[in-house]
Amino acid sequence: MDCRGLKKLSKPNTHTPCYILEEEALLRNLKILDSVQKRTGSKIIMALKGFAMFSVFPLIRQYLCGISASSIDEARLGYEEFGREVHVCSPAYSDSEFDELLNYADHIVFNSFSQWKRFKATVAGSKKKIMCGIRINPEHSEVKIALYDPCCQFSRLGTTRNNFEENELDGISGIHFHNLCELNSDSLLRTLKVVEDKFGIFFARLKWINFGGGHHITREDYDIDLLCNLINDFKKQYPIEVYLEPGEAIALNAGVLEASVIDIIYNKMNIAILDTSAAAHMPDVLEMPYRPVIKGAGTSGEFKHTYRLGGATCLAGDIIGDYSFPEPLKIGSKIVFEDMAHYTMVKNNTFNGISLPSIAIRKKTGDIQIIKKFGYEDYKNRLS
Repeated sequence: MDCRGLKKLSKPNTHTPCYILEEEALLRNLKILDSVQKRTGSKIIMALKGFAMFSVFPLIRQYLCGISASSIDEARLGYEEFGREVHVCSPAYSDSEFDELLNYADHIVFNSFSQWKRFKATVAGSKKKIMCGIRINPEHSEVKIALYDPCCQFSRLGTTRNNFEENELDGISGIHFHNLCELNSDSLLRTLKVVEDKFGIFFARLKWINFGGGHHITREDYDIDLLCNLINDFKKQYPIEVYLEPGEAIALNAGVLEASVIDIIYNKMNIAILDTSAAAHMPDVLEMPYRPVIKGAGTSGEFKHTYRLGGATCLAGDIIGDYSFPEPLKIGSKIVFEDMAHYTMVKNNTFNGISLPSIAIRKKTGDIQIIKKFGYEDYKNRLS
């Protein structure tokens, strides 16, 4: 059932599992991003693939210029709930969805010239004026994990310089590149040099350029001054509009996943089973992989009591990791996973019929507002 705006809790504890967005932290991130826009005249849009909690869109649109989408459903959500610019970029568009997509999009980026030529006439015939662009692949890697590297060998993402059809630019007003993931502005510095060397000859024909995502702008050690200098220097040389579309930076360190211990067993070590799941609720733990930070916990052996934390599904590998705690865990103990607002709600699933975590907001007053609870119908309606 949808409980938006109906239930408020005055104390910090709530049922688990539950994603809790920290309103104050989100606002802090938005103000940092807005400062970049004001210092550079660039436009920052929110990538829905990283964060799409539409109940807070009214707050976010006070600071950001729009959203970026990778599918027709993301585009529709951005169009209906955000109400500002809608940028779409996908590896490929299907004939069955493209006409509807035109209703939502303001910018459409094509991954290849074959896609551009396929849909060029359809865009031209649209009653709505749409800015079209080409995604380029600068063939310059900064990301160390191949799974998240858009410029890895044989990448399907973007058009390389050798395949760039400069005679097909009629109707193209911009280019888009994206090769970063959780990186600082020095990575953009190196990337921009490559992009300019390979594609700078075409910039005079453009109206806009999208620097893509992966900019960890709201991270504590991020070099914002370097980012602003890079954008300002670029705009002095090429007087075109600059977009950035971070997904993670919007909700970085702006939310938690609160879970509970539901059993403790022993098999050569203490194992705590939680009412959450790496496989279903935080899949990047297994995909990336990465180790979530738990409030008050340490690495194995750092504190007196060490446990392996496992999920509630039947997947043998549904293991979150080994953590130690100052005090022993017991059934009912609360576990708070930090930095769980991004790439969780948008990626979770109902494997094993495990219910999705509820979604809540912790207001600046400390009150927790339950936005949505999920149940059987949410599981059933995904199936046939």
